[in-house]
Amino acid sequence: MFSRQGLAYRAVPLPDRQAWDDAAMAQAARAFLARMRTRHTVRDFCDRPVPRGVIEDCVAAAGTAPSGANHQPWHFVAVGDAATKHAIRRAAEEEEARFYAGGAGDEWLKALEPIGTGADKPHLEVAPWLIVVFAQRYGFFDDGTRYKNYYVPESVGIATGFLIAALHHAGLAALTHTPNPMRFLNGLLGRPESEKPVMILAVGHPAADATVPAAAKIKKPLEAILTVRPPDAPE
Repeated sequence: MFSRQGLAYRAVPLPDRQAWDDAAMAQAARAFLARMRTRHTVRDFCDRPVPRGVIEDCVAAAGTAPSGANHQPWHFVAVGDAATKHAIRRAAEEEEARFYAGGAGDEWLKALEPIGTGADKPHLEVAPWLIVVFAQRYGFFDDGTRYKNYYVPESVGIATGFLIAALHHAGLAALTHTPNPMRFLNGLLGRPESEKPVMILAVGHPAADATVPAAAKIKKPLEAILTVRPPDAPE
């Protein structure tokens, strides 16, 4: 909770400074790239438990993400009990049934065909944890006065990326799930009107027979996602 009395600018020395040479930077960048290339989205989880502390550390890593005005406009709800996961699955599948029955439109459904998705979402119960990501549209000062949050979608998107990377670094698989609409999650999880649910992450260990869609492993090459200006910039 922010204090209205603590909003003045005050500079502090940069902590945790890293003074790596070019070789060390290159090695670290390539090692991270290699690690992230082993990340796969799966829908087939086993019921092997995941310690709560691992989830907490991964969410804490997400909380280090940059955000508009440092308002940190996110909240994460980690769901580990069977009853709540079952309720989430039932509500999500009701929305998904309408989606796949034509609510999404032909073009969107056609785009999903190579991914092999459908209205049935057993992973929402099998995965040991569901992490529901909420975006906070506004917050409150310690005196109860309401304040606006800024760049909320961008900030929450960055934090969610941090979370997915942290989960993978911890040896876990995650599946992003976005039933539409998702307002049922506010009621099920007791979150306030100021928060908008944006994503469910199913988290756990892949099943022994887990598969991935072949199409999902086709990634754009670097030259399709990066432009360097000027073109003759030093390598």
